Amino acid sequence: MRGGEYTDEVLHLTTKLLEINPEYYTVWNHRRRLLRSFFPGKSRSDVGDGRTPDDASGFDAVRRYILDDLAFLLPLLRKFPKCYWIWNYRLWLLDEASLRLPLVAAYEIWQKELGLVGKMLSLDSRNFHGWGYRRKVVSTLEKISTGANPSSDSMTEAEFNYTTKMIESNLSNFSAWHRRSKLIPRLLEERNTRHAERKTFLDKEFELIQRALWADPDSKDQSLWFYHQYLISNFEPTANKDSILPDLSVEDKLSYIHTQVTDLQDMLEGAETCKWIYQRLLDLALMSRALNSDWPIPPSDVESWVANLAELDPLRKGRWDELRSQMDR
Repeated sequence: MRGGEYTDEVLHLTTKLLEINPEYYTVWNHRRRLLRSFFPGKSRSDVGDGRTPDDASGFDAVRRYILDDLAFLLPLLRKFPKCYWIWNYRLWLLDEASLRLPLVAAYEIWQKELGLVGKMLSLDSRNFHGWGYRRKVVSTLEKISTGANPSSDSMTEAEFNYTTKMIESNLSNFSAWHRRSKLIPRLLEERNTRHAERKTFLDKEFELIQRALWADPDSKDQSLWFYHQYLISNFEPTANKDSILPDLSVEDKLSYIHTQVTDLQDMLEGAETCKWIYQRLLDLALMSRALNSDWPIPPSDVESWVANLAELDPLRKGRWDELRSQMDR
């Protein structure tokens, strides 16, 4: 490396090293330098889209190098699916395709990559590296699709449906729930939804999460409860810019809150050791208080929720005492 030798032999040696230890990031960086030394001509941005620096064979050579290296990474990803350096290097190869190949050719490579990451997530649906990688692939496809494929629309709807598919196959998929919450504001904006349609959408999302929670009420699965928290955040006194229902009236917010409290109290029967139910009940109680509402639940119930939380999660006793004091104000 120090000698600056950029040859096929050195490339082969980096291959052998990385197959033994893909965490060796210095080797990945040298491999980048090697490939760039092999790439003929300039990048597409330097010469204009659709033109070659020398002739068509220049782009063909770049494409071949990129595809060969992408193929080299596949067995490594199967063996080391959570190695940052493999994922980072693969993204670098794809970025090089965007820089150095005609737009249509680059789009084709990125499109195939979306299919590949879909297959990988079907094998390990909760791999957060794979989910982060998928977000990057989708974002890039949306950016370059206008030039390469003018008829292509936003991928938000398709990605939202993908999260539904992945959630239905595994309810404990934190990455799928998180991705879903980030897609919803954009999805509703692109659909140009009105208040009634947004309300229907929110109701359906509550139905989805309620089915998931009822599948195992005593579950300690945080992913479900975090998504439930995201949904009830719509009932905060001050609307969030990403709220599903930003113009929800106080009366409607209180109606939703009381419905959720009733559902959670029903769920509590037989799931008395699930701290998330008590915590969510207190969250809803505080929201109701903040909306200047008379809380219909007896104070003794609220006190018992706090007491159960302190018993189930003693490390956060200070937090539960603070919640109790907020309810007493």
